[in-house]
Amino acid sequence: MTTQPSTSIEVEIQDKIATITFYSSASNSFSSSLLNELSQHINTLEHNPIVNTIILQSKGDGAFCAGASFDELLQVQTHQQGHVFFNGFAKVINSIRRSSKIFIARVHGKAVGGGVGLIASCDYSFALEKAYVKLSELAIGIGPFVIEPAVSRKIGKMAMSEMTLEAHNWKSSTWAYQKGLYNQLYNTKEQLQQELDEFAIRISNYNPKALKQMKEVFWEGTQHWEELLSERAKISGDLVLSDFTVKALNQFKKK
Repeated sequence: MTTQPSTSIEVEIQDKIATITFYSSASNSFSSSLLNELSQHINTLEHNPIVNTIILQSKGDGAFCAGASFDELLQVQTHQQGHVFFNGFAKVINSIRRSSKIFIARVHGKAVGGGVGLIASCDYSFALEKAYVKLSELAIGIGPFVIEPAVSRKIGKMAMSEMTLEAHNWKSSTWAYQKGLYNQLYNTKEQLQQELDEFAIRISNYNPKALKQMKEVFWEGTQHWEELLSERAKISGDLVLSDFTVKALNQFKKK
């Protein structure tokens, strides 16, 4: 019998800044329920007139986010189930994209797959030097279809292609910084936290109308993502049922 990982999402609001902290005992990977809960919290905060800045972070000192839950991927039995699971990532990305709030990612550790997509969806990011990144989807027979638009928008199509094809290789935090995935990079957690806090306070005190209108400018031309990301989720949902992927997932779990 497989033990289900413990998960949680905490939301703390201080003045105009909300901090969303997600957690999974499985290296902060995302189950469908955790993805749904995250998008619900984002949508709820959108209707909070006081909050204009949202910090997105995860718990612990290990991985920032290990992407999709392998255990849940192995439980997918139908194309519909596969679509629903990957559409969870689409919903989170679109919730951030549609939101009038400014999102800041706090990346304390490594990020894989959907975790990279989550960072790319934020408007600004702070990271530690140990926060290496990887898109490992091709290695398990799928592909980063759902998160591709967000990642390509942030780092460009060529860098996205490089990450995708080098599915077994970690990219350094310096590489991620140079490509634009990370906006600030720090040696220590203390320095990162201090700079992030000061930055968030400055942002939160800007004209809220200006912030809202700039958010629309940042995401100009992405209105078709509702349909696009859902279609991409169908592709991944089909591929996860392939013999190649099932075998690869089981091999990864044994490591």
